[in-house]
Amino acid sequence: MELFVLIKAADVRIAKNGNKFIAFIFTDSSGEISAKFWDASDEDIASFVPGKIVFVKGKREVYQGNPQVKIFKMRLATEQEPSNVSSFVKKAPVSINDMEDEINATLFEITNANWNRIVRYLLAEYHDDFFNYPAAKKNHHAFAGGLAFHTLSMLHLAHAIVKEYDDINASLLYAATILHDLGKVIELSGPVATQYTLAGNLIGHIVLIDEQIIKASEQLKIDINSEDMVLLRHMILAHHGLLEYGSPVQPHILEAEILHQIDQLDASIQMLKGTLEHTEPGEFSERIFGMDGRNFYRPSDTKE
Repeated sequence: MELFVLIKAADVRIAKNGNKFIAFIFTDSSGEISAKFWDASDEDIASFVPGKIVFVKGKREVYQGNPQVKIFKMRLATEQEPSNVSSFVKKAPVSINDMEDEINATLFEITNANWNRIVRYLLAEYHDDFFNYPAAKKNHHAFAGGLAFHTLSMLHLAHAIVKEYDDINASLLYAATILHDLGKVIELSGPVATQYTLAGNLIGHIVLIDEQIIKASEQLKIDINSEDMVLLRHMILAHHGLLEYGSPVQPHILEAEILHQIDQLDASIQMLKGTLEHTEPGEFSERIFGMDGRNFYRPSDTKE
């Protein structure tokens, strides 16, 4: 294989022989793949950094059930070669305009005034980043626009559940769905060569968006201690479901449990779809880290 790729991640490590090597994640518009560059010099380490476009000669192979590239040769792209970084970034399958229109339409269904004002305020504050950032560095919706696309997919699920079951506070569920991952615009560095920021590593998106909700309520003169705001904050703080997954509290209201479940469902389906797209029918996929290291079988194509 010979192709141009964007370096998404480049981690310098030490091999068993004591020499340095670089563990890469390469990406282009079709997805991403890992690779290792052995016996890396200091010059290599300084040159091959996230955000750079490189030309790679190598071979696609499978190691411990996961695809990777065995690098034969690698160099930086020249000025005359592909240089538009955005063309190497996978994008959401729905346009920003369409996602924005649908999410804006949902705002009219948030009939609680306090929740509506908070959501509108924070969406306006982080508008561009929200519609351009990924939802994760690697596991799910890790592409430009992935954050908004994940949110929109969850809103579809939320609407279906509200129609199916009585006594769900739809306003609360929709408001929290839109806000639940908004802290990732602070946690992550952006859609190109995505990394965790200092705040992302040390604080995390759940606490970061909770802080923004508090600040927004102060600006909008909304009582942060009112039941409305406590419920909304609980939704955000509990959406990972378990303490070991980063939530400081588990869900204790119906809508919080629904939010946690649809978040898990959408993330899992996205991870599976992305993996099975690159799995041959009749074969098992690579192991998916975000799903307990399980691999999944893609059934053989059959004709009715």
